[in-house]
Amino acid sequence: MNAQGFKPQTLTEAIRYFSDPDVCDSFVATLRWPHGIECPYCQSHNVGRIATRRMYQCKQCRKQFSVKRGTIFEDSAIPLDKWLAAIWMIANCKNGISSYEVARGLGLTQKTTWFMLHRIRLAMQDQDSAKLTGIVEVDETFIGGKARFMHKAQREKKIKGGTGVSGKVVVMGLLERHGKVKTEIVQNVRRRNLDPHVRKHVETGAEIHSDALPSYESLSDEYTHQVIDHAECYVKGNVHTNSMENFWSLLKRGIKGTYVSVEPFHLFRYLDEQAHRFNHRKLSDKERFEAVVHTITGKRLSYDKLTGETPVQ
Repeated sequence: MNAQGFKPQTLTEAIRYFSDPDVCDSFVATLRWPHGIECPYCQSHNVGRIATRRMYQCKQCRKQFSVKRGTIFEDSAIPLDKWLAAIWMIANCKNGISSYEVARGLGLTQKTTWFMLHRIRLAMQDQDSAKLTGIVEVDETFIGGKARFMHKAQREKKIKGGTGVSGKVVVMGLLERHGKVKTEIVQNVRRRNLDPHVRKHVETGAEIHSDALPSYESLSDEYTHQVIDHAECYVKGNVHTNSMENFWSLLKRGIKGTYVSVEPFHLFRYLDEQAHRFNHRKLSDKERFEAVVHTITGKRLSYDKLTGETPVQ
């Protein structure tokens, strides 16, 4: 069986298919280098394979490398069959999958799978700079614990403040109707924080649908701005933000039901994960899996950087 032949369609088939290390190596190499093996050091295609160690050697710069070099797999002792199984699970579980569950399924420690999943989330990060067009729904939500689970001092501050968002993280979402979603963590819902993000991600002249939040009022100068006042109704003809609300429900279902507790420091990684699944929702499980594997190159995440022991550049 080779990477050019049968392709798995389900998790069971994927586990069987990738049980052969040579198949794993060939599969990743084919997706990473569709036009032939390329040296990650000098970009030469004059490369030979060291079959006994599943390594390659560049005949030009004489350096050796594996398919893991320059990817999220680099410097990992975890074999590719476990990496690929983890990618399949996180790419296709609609509510996400916890590191504990992956650890039980793959026979690894929870700490190891937690690190693995964050490296996969890095690969799932959207690198597309194209702006959203057509009808774009804009909305914001608050991620954080409920008051009854807070420390007494935090709970009293929340009640005294009266906003209901004390201690929570504000996330802004922009969704192209029937298309892709983009998310941003913002400091608050004031105009100076929301307005620039809309202009950054939405094509001038697009039609924007938002709720009645005053922070969006200034958008009328470059966009067709339609407002739906949720105090009156949730749909007015074609004007609504229900698609964006649907994304928020999927996100919160994963955070509350699967991950339970997400540190604000890591929240953007979980946003990347959910956005990737949402933006590839029309693909099959196999296609979503391959979409992640296609983006593993050029992305490194060390444990020190992940845990905040080194500053993020």
